[in-house]
Amino acid sequence: MQFTFTPDAVGQLEGPLADTGKSLKLLYDTEGCGCVMNGVPTLAIVREPDPNDKLGEGSPYSVWYEPNYEVFFEPELKIDYNIARNAFVLKSDSQIYTANLRLLSNPPPILRSSPPPELRIEEEPA
Repeated sequence: MQFTFTPDAVGQLEGPLADTGKSLKLLYDTEGCGCVMNGVPTLAIVREPDPNDKLGEGSPYSVWYEPNYEVFFEPELKIDYNIARNAFVLKSDSQIYTANLRLLSNPPPILRSSPPPELRIEEEPA
């Protein structure tokens, strides 16, 4: 996937991403949606990607994403910022995915593609 950021979006992200080691991740939150088709896109600032994440090329920022949700998005996405609404916007040339794209600085584990190691349940050998 390819990500483009408008100047307004870059201006809003410069501060939160100034700390080295942080990157962006596009999440697709399906918790409580009833169906994976009704997921909610969310932008998160993360210290490191999950093991299965893929890196989408971006200008000026690359964006991590979960490959199993790639099917819900077009190959070229634009992240904008609406100053009047104080909200990020995720769109493509043919549609608006959300005009209220949340930016999370510390996404909860439930929004990650795989649970952190301390929450993984290991099956006992039979």
